[in-house]
Amino acid sequence: MSTQYKGDITPKEAWDLLSENKKAVLVDVRTLAEWKCVGVTDLSDIDKRNIFIEWVSFPDRIPNEEFISQLTSAVSDKETSIYFLCRTGVRSIGAAIAATKAGYANSYNILEGFEGDPDEEGHRGRKSGWQGRNLPWQH
Repeated sequence: MSTQYKGDITPKEAWDLLSENKKAVLVDVRTLAEWKCVGVTDLSDIDKRNIFIEWVSFPDRIPNEEFISQLTSAVSDKETSIYFLCRTGVRSIGAAIAATKAGYANSYNILEGFEGDPDEEGHRGRKSGWQGRNLPWQH
C-alpha cells in the first residue's frame, strides 16, 4: 500500500467494491481514443455510470491541467472511494496520487488497468486487466 494514495486493487476487487458501495465510483483516465477504439467498463448491472477524465491527451501525451477541477466537478464528496483505471495500471497511479493530494483520501489504483499485459501473441485484453478478467465492458 502506498502512502501517496490509498492503495492498489485488482480489477475484480474494484468490481466487487463498486458493487457493494453505492457511493464508490470508477474514474477512467485513459484517452478519448482509447475509450472509443478499445472499449469501456460497463457498470450498468450495478447501476453506475462511467466517469471519463483524461489524465493525458492523445496523441501528444500532454498532461490534463484541468484534471483536478474535472474530478471535483464529477465527484464533489472528497470521502468518496474512487477507483482509477487506465490501460495497464500506470497512468492511474498518477491520477490516484493527484487526487489524494487534492483531498480525496480514498483514491485507489486498479492494477492491470483495462487491457492488462500482452499475451504470447502481443495482444492485450486477453489475459489480464478488466477485459482479460472477463469483467463487464462494451465498445
